Amino acid sequence: MDIRNYIFPVKRFTDKYKKIQSLEHVENFVRERSAHVTQTTLYGYIKTRIGSRYVLMFEDDTFVKSVNIAKWNILLASLSDCTLFVFSYLIDEKKYKQNEAEKIFNSILEQEEKNGLDFELSKNAKIDFANRLKEIDWKSYHKNEPFIKSGLALYKWSPIADNLKELDKEIVLNSIKLKWNRVEIEFKEFTKDLKFN
Repeated sequence: MDIRNYIFPVKRFTDKYKKIQSLEHVENFVRERSAHVTQTTLYGYIKTRIGSRYVLMFEDDTFVKSVNIAKWNILLASLSDCTLFVFSYLIDEKKYKQNEAEKIFNSILEQEEKNGLDFELSKNAKIDFANRLKEIDWKSYHKNEPFIKSGLALYKWSPIADNLKELDKEIVLNSIKLKWNRVEIEFKEFTKDLKFN
């Protein structure tokens, strides 16, 4: 069995489209890229730190439980950051007049509840997101480290000993930042011809 499926059982990322032309495309983009970044950074960090023992660790119920807690918390932060990024970019760069960030975020969470996301965790994430919406500057958010919270979530929730995480902090934050940089480039490329009347 592929250990990555153990960590995050999501559909494999595919280039289903090369252009974003609808809110459904936006929602799919946010959901897939957030899951991809969460899975690759969490799995990569665990594999790097544990080394050749990582397969054996997935036979340990306590460890698997801690990975499960980590994956959902990191995913929620990633979804929040990515949703705010895409709508900030659309509003600032594409002059998008409607803002369905909360609608899309909540829709994704409701889908994830069917995949095992704890209802209380989902409810709290929706509250946190609503609070972020009250403070966001839509014109500038996408320009100013839009993915910082998901980076900090990866650092906080990864099931690695605290003394090792402290040594790894800069590397961990840089690793997820590089993943998100690719997502930003993709989104800008996918929306380059997008125009709103």
